[in-house]
Amino acid sequence: MAAATTTVPLCLKATFKETPSLNNFDKLVQALKDALGPSSGLTSDDVDVEHLTRLMLDYQSDEVEWSRFAFGDASRGYTRNLVDEGNGKSNLLVLVWSPGKGSPIHDHGNAHCLMKILQGNLTETRYAFPDSTSSSSSSSPSSEPERMQVIAEKVYRENEVAYMADELGVHRVWNQDPDNFAVSLHLYTPPNVAKGGCHIFNPETGKKSHVPKCGYYSAYGKRLNE
Repeated sequence: MAAATTTVPLCLKATFKETPSLNNFDKLVQALKDALGPSSGLTSDDVDVEHLTRLMLDYQSDEVEWSRFAFGDASRGYTRNLVDEGNGKSNLLVLVWSPGKGSPIHDHGNAHCLMKILQGNLTETRYAFPDSTSSSSSSSPSSEPERMQVIAEKVYRENEVAYMADELGVHRVWNQDPDNFAVSLHLYTPPNVAKGGCHIFNPETGKKSHVPKCGYYSAYGKRLNE
């Protein structure tokens, strides 16, 4: 008696063939989303930073896996490329840093920030949070401006992870390499900056100004029209 055979419809064969397998970067994106599942997404108090850091450290950078998100623009200091919105509880971005350029000094809107270096090196300079009276844009004209105080500086290399939050101060990040782009992966949770913007600071005076919207250069691997 001949063995019974099962015929798979062509439509299902096509579906199976077209379903891509997850690479390690995709798995990291999913793992970060899963890790934030129990958190409220409304405050930064219930986020397990150590677990998130371990997940990012465990991933070994592979350009083939994340390059579809890495849109650079040498005319800018850096570009912000959205990878995932974490069910509304986070923003995961690939930032591409132009040669010899970087960010202004900025805060993080009372959110956690994790940065993993995917390619190249990035220098982080941390500053003491300016006194609210001296950093306000409405400070008295007669008050003496105070240069912002550097409290730490470190170079982060490929696959290293940095953590930053407002209670640690404010910072700027820049790519010292004059010839090559650098790339980093950033997790912000809760996504306060995407919703309400952030503050940038004048290093000479400590005065701050509000940036109401921190937009994206691309989203989900697609270039956005500005």
